[in-house]
Amino acid sequence: MARYGFIHDKLDIKMLELYLLSRAVGGVDFDTLTELCMAHEGVEYFDFAEATAELVTSGHLLLEGDMYTITEKGRVNSLACESSLAPSVRRRCDRDLAAVNARLRRNAQIRGESRQQADGSVVARMTLDDDGGNLLTLELLCPSQEQADRLIAGFKARPEQVYNQVLGALLSPGEEED
Repeated sequence: MARYGFIHDKLDIKMLELYLLSRAVGGVDFDTLTELCMAHEGVEYFDFAEATAELVTSGHLLLEGDMYTITEKGRVNSLACESSLAPSVRRRCDRDLAAVNARLRRNAQIRGESRQQADGSVVARMTLDDDGGNLLTLELLCPSQEQADRLIAGFKARPEQVYNQVLGALLSPGEEED
């Protein structure tokens, strides 16, 4: 079967993956990497999945948890081979990566973690950063892991709202008690 586009074989897919991951600002999960690669004509899913596994085995990519990052070996090879990718493919990769990188930067600035206390309670720690540093760190004592998880999820879904409400509460003139 004739292939269309600039991606013709597994080596082209590997070069595409290395190009994408060398420009990603952080780790990318398999679904995002799949979406970025499958947008190009000529990429077939099973070839893509096999190429990804081979890049991990060869040490070009690192798989930690469910996130793929490029290694130094992968960066060197990507730099050496990127001119083999058609300019239109590189432009499309750069355009598609803009949205992914914006999401990765945002996720890096909004974090939540929990830690178990000796008494069985859980502390939920949530942080919001911007390019200049930390804007807000909030720690709340929770009676259970489930509540800590809900607080963290709520914070991650609406960090700006939490930040603005905390500022509003702290900066508004309070009612004086008699």
